[in-house]
Amino acid sequence: MANISFLFPLLLIVALIIANGSATKEKVGIYELKKAHLTVKFTNWGATIVSVILPDKYGKLGDIALGYDSVDEYKNDTSYIGAIVGRVANRIAGAQFTLNGVHYKLIPNEGKNMLHGGPIGFSDVVWKVKKYKKDGDAPSIVFAYDSYDGEEGFPGALKVTVAYTLLPDYKLIVTMKAKALNKATPVNLAQHTYWNLGNHNSGDILSEEVQIFASHYTPVDSQLIPTGKFATVKGTPYDFLQPHSVGSRINELPSGYDINYVLDGAPGKIKKVAVVKDNKSGRVMELSTNQPGVQFYTANFLKDVKGKGGYVYQPHAALCLETQAFPDSVNHPNFPSTIIYPGKKYKHVMLFEFSISS
Repeated sequence: MANISFLFPLLLIVALIIANGSATKEKVGIYELKKAHLTVKFTNWGATIVSVILPDKYGKLGDIALGYDSVDEYKNDTSYIGAIVGRVANRIAGAQFTLNGVHYKLIPNEGKNMLHGGPIGFSDVVWKVKKYKKDGDAPSIVFAYDSYDGEEGFPGALKVTVAYTLLPDYKLIVTMKAKALNKATPVNLAQHTYWNLGNHNSGDILSEEVQIFASHYTPVDSQLIPTGKFATVKGTPYDFLQPHSVGSRINELPSGYDINYVLDGAPGKIKKVAVVKDNKSGRVMELSTNQPGVQFYTANFLKDVKGKGGYVYQPHAALCLETQAFPDSVNHPNFPSTIIYPGKKYKHVMLFEFSISS
């Protein structure tokens, strides 16, 4: 049996999973992977990243992922901190779509729209621990969730797995897979960690330098729903083709960044997404993916959120880089399709490479 360390002060929770009318007991705990000086902790509530600890340029260890001290706090979280979101990440306009001539009404949870899979998306369920290898050359953990036909209004049963693997030289690979069992269904999973390379409790991320390898973005309306058009980043505050600080042009936006970028590079191939650097700590994070887009979000809606050690997170306390398909793709035929048919598989890869600069 795998060794499990549990979040304090809560030693153990027995959660009740209701699926297709049957109840199954599943333990909720904290799981740790460690490779050299990189330590990452997870909980199977939402297949969530709880902490990412690595040294700064002075050799001092720090936690660069926002989070909470107890599983109960994750259960009550409304900001998707660290979690896997789905069945469809981001927004679906009007919480509805039509597929193969059938109109599906989903459960809205942001006004009339659906956000991150609905009121009880994949971030708010207990995942099974399918595999857990704490030590060795490539420590890894695999979480699995069976989403039933009709869950939050989505058609078809879906088998989902998320694998987290540590590799040498401060690398973390996230591999999200899904398989439609009996009906075509939209799938767009995303990993929603809030990053602050200075440390989770070091204040805002406005001084962190960001480079995003995307020449275009998808403009949105007042409800953050894509218009269906593509726009160049040139001449706008969204231009991060060359690295510059998050705060250098953030005041030109209503509340901060919350936009989908159209990544440069071949569709379906691994491509570089972004580079983030914190000059004070010297920590650098590079991200690559096989997905067509990335949501750049500067935690605009965080306010008075009590996190680890009692530290209170405020707007711009972190940034998110959520690789993904484009938001509301089910309602925009000109966007890359998110529909997975039975017999076809969905695979979403993220590669985080951490380093230290002087």
